[in-house]
Amino acid sequence: MDLVDPNSSIAREFKKTVRGMVDEVGMPNLADFFPFLRKIDPQGVRRRMTVRYENLLNFFGNIFDERLQSRKSQDYMASNDVLDTLLHIIEDDIEELNKNHVIHLFLVLFVAGTDTTSSTLEWAMAELLQNPQVLLKAKKELNQAIEKGKPIEESDINHLPYLQAIIKETVRMHPVVPLLLPRRAGSDAELCGFKVPKGSQVLVNVWAIGRDPSIWKNPNSFMPERFLGSEIDVKGRDFGLIPFGAGRRICPGLPLANRMLHLMLGSLINSFDWKLEGGISPNEINMEEKLAITVQMAEPLQAIPVLV
Repeated sequence: MDLVDPNSSIAREFKKTVRGMVDEVGMPNLADFFPFLRKIDPQGVRRRMTVRYENLLNFFGNIFDERLQSRKSQDYMASNDVLDTLLHIIEDDIEELNKNHVIHLFLVLFVAGTDTTSSTLEWAMAELLQNPQVLLKAKKELNQAIEKGKPIEESDINHLPYLQAIIKETVRMHPVVPLLLPRRAGSDAELCGFKVPKGSQVLVNVWAIGRDPSIWKNPNSFMPERFLGSEIDVKGRDFGLIPFGAGRRICPGLPLANRMLHLMLGSLINSFDWKLEGGISPNEINMEEKLAITVQMAEPLQAIPVLV
């Protein structure tokens, strides 16, 4: 099933539901700050989220049931995708896994993994188009390592240090979840002269960390070169660059996101030349941010691929 087909009503409805869930989660909700309002739900956030949540679970549940029935047919050809693999585990009588686990896993994968990855890719392309000298260097590296016009393989990533630097610089300047997920203080603490009582909700502003002039030179400039020859990574070990968080609550999708961003961005750069729609200049790209739980471009990037 193609869930990005613009001509499919199912795909459009799916995208609308996922987008709506992300917007609702990022909306300021009085009930989060005044617990006595939770039962009242004055803004209707929980009611709307419940409807969208149930719609997605039903959607994945139907796919699960249809595949399960298909597998019983003698003519069924195994696709060896994620769902087939999980169904194979369930059919082997693994008690730890059932339908409920699978459909909730898919909900997390799609809601948390699609919007964040696509937004990061859009920011990366916008920065490259606004900085043509960086794009030229990336194309040169890809041409030397892979050959122009060829798709990127996962095994190629380690041989593309400049592409890796571009991804790091993108998530430094445009962390897709700018405040990370909320944490809770496990005990009383004092931080920078402030007392943080046990049980307090803590928001980590990684957007501000990534643009802190005491940590980064020229923090508002897109300079992938700052990461060349540097051992700084995004795996939570360097607190100046933690777009995926750190510690036990680091984003579990980090390995997948890291892999897909390099593969997609590298393939887009290597397979096409790019021009901006309407003939606007790179300096006219609107780089303003639209803040929700994820940071998106206020105006979607409109770029046209040209076959190389």
